Amino acid sequence: MSTTLAPAQEAARYIDSLGPEALAKAEAYTMGNHVMLIVGVGVSILAAWIMIRFRLLDRVAARLEPKPDASEGGEAAAANAAAEKQEDEERKGMPWALATLLTAGAFYLIGDLLRLPWTIYESWWRERSYGMTKQPLGDFLGQLALSEAIGVVLGALFLLGIYALIRKAGQRWWLWGAGFTGVVTLVMLVATPAYIMPLFNEFKPVPPGEVRTALEQIADDVKIPHDRIFMYDGSRQSEYFTANVAGLGPTARIAISDIALKEASLAEVRAVTGHEAGHYKLGHVWRYVILFPLLAALALWLIQRLFPWAARMLGSDAQLHEPRGLPVFMVLVSVLSLLATPIQNSLTRIGESAADAYSLRTVNEPDALASALVKTAEYRYPRPSTLQEVLFYTHPSVEKRVLRAMEWKAAHPKPEAAPAP
Repeated sequence: MSTTLAPAQEAARYIDSLGPEALAKAEAYTMGNHVMLIVGVGVSILAAWIMIRFRLLDRVAARLEPKPDASEGGEAAAANAAAEKQEDEERKGMPWALATLLTAGAFYLIGDLLRLPWTIYESWWRERSYGMTKQPLGDFLGQLALSEAIGVVLGALFLLGIYALIRKAGQRWWLWGAGFTGVVTLVMLVATPAYIMPLFNEFKPVPPGEVRTALEQIADDVKIPHDRIFMYDGSRQSEYFTANVAGLGPTARIAISDIALKEASLAEVRAVTGHEAGHYKLGHVWRYVILFPLLAALALWLIQRLFPWAARMLGSDAQLHEPRGLPVFMVLVSVLSLLATPIQNSLTRIGESAADAYSLRTVNEPDALASALVKTAEYRYPRPSTLQEVLFYTHPSVEKRVLRAMEWKAAHPKPEAAPAP
């Protein structure tokens, strides 16, 4: 790359090197992802409406919920307050906690089955049509089943905690729920790399050689032991060029996809891993531990107030404290999550910029970082509009990131190598 070009010209040259056809394909794929995000919320609302319209979850809850004392007449039970009714129901039948857990699990299972055609289209068929994955349908469905099984169990346990807080904490359950969300987020950040990710991919030590030596140097900078440097078969699910530093404390690890190892130069591996190590070194994970409970507090507070209206709109007679009202509850979660997307994305973009800067400071491979970023442009259009970037992008645009790398390069020129004697 010529050093006589200005940073903006160099950045434009990197992006233009993709060619108009690849840029058009990347734009179509990325714009489609944004549409899919919105349509996906609509699909969730439709699935919830079907559950309510055909009383699918109501029937499950009716079989599982504790039975009221037979000595109470129907008129008296209807006249009791919600709290008294819940206490009466616990006199006989299945314990409330188990009934709630099973109802929540049934909700996830029914919802996943209703959304299955959409999931296959969105996560497999469309990805294959754009060349983003080579995963066979059978393997995709097998991993999807495993993912859904884990989601049903963990999701049901989480919702059990939320409904317990609704019952016990009164009108301020949403505040306690936010704290509970923070604790769960922290536990998942610690546990996922060690216990969940290995269920979907094979993680192996990076073999000895110059790549491992470079990764060990980066690991030393962020205090990650060498025995936690892995390569994994990311090509099983996608053709994405990626690496990550995940986990906290004893589960922190560096992992690089086989796609990156096959397609990247040594300098690109150093630049990309330096970026990921920057997230860990700068403590970006703690932002989520703080942000998610704050967003959860606002979302749960709004759910408490919007639930009766949403239930009427969807045709449900469930109350907030009833697990059979989960379709209404989760519709509100889906809509509010969509509305919060720009806030979450903005925080993530700030972190990505800081991680790029860390890589440039510590590894000082601006051209390698730029060329590696260009390889991600196939699934993240590099020249979005400002509005598109603000609303939907979890990373700054590739062109902006390349420009910053070129600006660093201009401000920190490397000394020229001395001529050989």
